[in-house]
Amino acid sequence: MNNIMSIIFASDNESKLNELTLHRTTASLPVGGRYRFIDFTLSNLVNSQITTIGIMTKSNYSSLMDHIRMGRDWDLNRKNSGITVFPPYASNTSRSVSKGKIEAMYGILDYIEKASEDYVIVTNSNIAANIDFDDVYNKHLEKGADITMLTYFAKPTTSRRVIIESDDAGRVTGSRITQTASDKIEEIGLNIYLLKKSLLMDLVTNCYERGGVDFEKNIIQQKANELKIYTYRVQGHAAMIDDIKTYFEESMRLLDSKVRDDLFYAFGKIFTKVKDSVPTIYRENAKVKNSLIADGCDIDGVVENSILFRGVKVEKDAVITNSIVMENGHIYPNSSLNYIITDKNVTITEDKKIGGFETYPLVIVKNKTI
Repeated sequence: MNNIMSIIFASDNESKLNELTLHRTTASLPVGGRYRFIDFTLSNLVNSQITTIGIMTKSNYSSLMDHIRMGRDWDLNRKNSGITVFPPYASNTSRSVSKGKIEAMYGILDYIEKASEDYVIVTNSNIAANIDFDDVYNKHLEKGADITMLTYFAKPTTSRRVIIESDDAGRVTGSRITQTASDKIEEIGLNIYLLKKSLLMDLVTNCYERGGVDFEKNIIQQKANELKIYTYRVQGHAAMIDDIKTYFEESMRLLDSKVRDDLFYAFGKIFTKVKDSVPTIYRENAKVKNSLIADGCDIDGVVENSILFRGVKVEKDAVITNSIVMENGHIYPNSSLNYIITDKNVTITEDKKIGGFETYPLVIVKNKTI
């Protein structure tokens, strides 16, 4: 599938992810014990032999740069094609952060034009799914689509979700952008699009010159009647993470082995940055149940229904339930966490009892000591 390039947007809804994106972009948000969200997008592309990839950054992208490095872990450190990272101020002459996807892509039209591929995938990076882009491309050609947009069925649990209306053939007849959450299952756009490179350049140029900045609103919503936009419904597990609640809920779903198998192995393996960590030590008092434990942990307490990232230390008589503890967390004796997300390098000293709720998990920010 060497006829497709990709543009990845590393930042999306970071204001709603609050404390978790104070020091990082959405793309580099840790998930599942050892992964980052951009791992899903990069792996899906590489598994379909898509190797010309531009990443659009906005802010706090140093952790993203540290994670992807030269792309070696995804076989993207190559002389031709590979990863190109665009700093936030490189895409316009005013040296201001771009207001939306259209303005950002307008600033890199030269990069898009010079790429040898004829098609382009435009995607956000806050998506957890295992996608076969070979099949997406084949369906795009079969239907003679101008744009193929990937969708899934779920409840729109947050605002700014794109709800799709389509006919029996899958052609989009309309769309709306949610303002509030809903309990009704809808067809939701994943913010992943496949289209011809030449069409993208024309759409971006025309929209930008008319003051448009929002890809979903100014192109998908306003041009549904003018363009042949078709849906491609992603099979298997798919999720969009755009606030603390969805981050916690989707992380907890990884405790289900069926969800893990579908997400990490369905059409191809999900790759991540390799770290040569030592094995986890389970000491005499360790009691672990229904949890994901990464390498390099040291456990002498209780861990249940939780996710521990690399290098977490749980001391004797410490209890972690229904929580996410990121890298190098340290939980001292007689302390407990319940419905808590601790960012990297968080220390919980002795005799602390900290609890949130399933519907409102509490976040402890990076490098904090309590």
